[in-house]
Amino acid sequence: MSNSIMHSMKEWLLKPAEPAMYDRQILWIAFALMVSGLVMVSSASISVSIRHFDSSFHYAYRHGIFLVGALLVGTITLTIPVNLWQKYSSALLVVSIILLIAVLIIGRSVNGAVRWLPLGVINLQPAEIAKLSLFVFIAGYLERRHGEVVKTFRGFLKPLMVFFVLAFLLLLQPDLGTVIVMFVAVVGMLFVAGAKLWQFLGLIMMGLGSIVLLIVFEPYRWRRVTSFLDPWQDAFGSGYQLTQSLMAFGRGGWFGQGLGNSVQKLEYLPEAHTDFVFAILGEELGLIGVCFVLLLVFALVAKALIISWRCLQNDMMFSGFLSFGIGIWLAFQTMVNVGAASGMIPTKGLTLPLISYGGSSLLVMAVAVSLLLRIDFEYRLVTTQADPKSNHSKSERSKLKSIDKNSTQNETNSDKEEQIAE
Repeated sequence: MSNSIMHSMKEWLLKPAEPAMYDRQILWIAFALMVSGLVMVSSASISVSIRHFDSSFHYAYRHGIFLVGALLVGTITLTIPVNLWQKYSSALLVVSIILLIAVLIIGRSVNGAVRWLPLGVINLQPAEIAKLSLFVFIAGYLERRHGEVVKTFRGFLKPLMVFFVLAFLLLLQPDLGTVIVMFVAVVGMLFVAGAKLWQFLGLIMMGLGSIVLLIVFEPYRWRRVTSFLDPWQDAFGSGYQLTQSLMAFGRGGWFGQGLGNSVQKLEYLPEAHTDFVFAILGEELGLIGVCFVLLLVFALVAKALIISWRCLQNDMMFSGFLSFGIGIWLAFQTMVNVGAASGMIPTKGLTLPLISYGGSSLLVMAVAVSLLLRIDFEYRLVTTQADPKSNHSKSERSKLKSIDKNSTQNETNSDKEEQIAE
């Protein structure tokens, strides 16, 4: 019995898997990030859970529920064809705008920011939905008006007007971090679409100038920047959060203090299970754990960019632009979160994708990853139909043949109906 089990495990490890119609590596990477997030949130939230709810794992249980919900939502997303996202992109954007307006009216205020809509079991953060809906809309616009974007300034400016509307509503919360993430992703999508270089550079300069003005004329943002430059100058005031985060990384060293042995999570580091969960990860798992998580995120971003390139090469414009937007979103938001925790950039309230505590972020990120899987599936479906000799399993080829047969029969029936009508 044991020999057969060992033989099966050896085959599973060494024998290449049969070609599939979806990217298994994306699934494993996403699962690894989600499991890492559940473990770290469970560890980082113990003290705050005890203080608020007299239970060590209150936030861990909630994060586990969010994780199950994210898997369910992601599974449903896999069944939705990509063309439906394109068809209803404008409607999705309108819903996001309505939610952003609603949060300003009836939203819940936390630490002076009004970013959450209380829905009983979950506090919905419309900014997360707005990010995804904007990227879907921009991808659809670039597919429809690609020539106009490349040739005229008006075509280049139209999608930016949509971004400005969302940015205005987000700055009223205020939420500058989300605006910056959206700006970078939109600029990247326009650049890949073939916008002229002077337009691209002009947009970057305008964006940087706007960010500087928003920081200079807002006292709390200016304090964040000055404290970021020298957090130890006011270690118990404006620089408190960053100094505690840096101490967490310093204590972690190469191999960490061991899972569960963080000191900074004992109410020394604020928001240890949300915005600064990466610092606790560095303290408990060390540089090795930090590199492992960053490599997983890098691999997921690389997968998104590869899928984007393949789709654009095969004239699947909407899928290609959307994949690129999701990849830039994941990469830049991770960079901002990690940079803020490690003192490389000023502190911003952005979650670490698929890891930080937060139902809205986890659900929307699960949808984004499922979209990548669906886009890759449809790409493989198209390329397999174009190349019937491709190395897919017999069952998959038979399914494709039945699809072709049904589509051919439908075309024949429609031709007959047209002849009868004539």
